[in-house]
Amino acid sequence: MFYETNELKDKEIFLKLNRTSNEKPEKGYLPAYYFDICLAGGVKVGDCDLRIGHNEKTYIGGNIGYNVDEEYRGNRYAAKACRLLFNLAKKHNLKYLIITCDTDNIASNRTCEILGGEFLEIADVPETNEMYDDGIRRVNIYKFDL
Repeated sequence: MFYETNELKDKEIFLKLNRTSNEKPEKGYLPAYYFDICLAGGVKVGDCDLRIGHNEKTYIGGNIGYNVDEEYRGNRYAAKACRLLFNLAKKHNLKYLIITCDTDNIASNRTCEILGGEFLEIADVPETNEMYDDGIRRVNIYKFDL
C-alpha cells in the first residue's frame, strides 16, 4: 500500500513522485517510491527513493538513495529530502531506516552525519549485489531511529 505524498515538502524543497514499484521477492526488491527533488519554484535538483522494509539488500544498499545534480550540491538538499522521507517511512510504521554510502563519498557520509545517523560498520558489497557491478566494493552503513 502506497500513501499520498503531496505533503513531502518544506519551505525550500518538495518531493515530486515519479513512480512507485511493488515488491519483487525473486530479486530481493522491496516496495519503493521514486521522487524528483525540486526547489519550491519547481526546478529539479536531484532525485531520491525510499524502499519500504528491511532485508539483506537494504542493509547493504539502504532504505534511502539520493543524488543531487552537481550544480546544486552544497545546499543540503539530500539531507532535507531524507528528512521528508523519514516522515513517509513513519507512515509505514518503520522503526528505523538504513542509509549506506560508498566509503569514498565524503558528501554522502557528511549527509548521514548531519542527519544524526548511527554509524554501524563498513561492509563489503557482495559480488551478487548490483552495487558491485557499479564498482562499489565497500559501504558505510548508518542507522536512523525513527
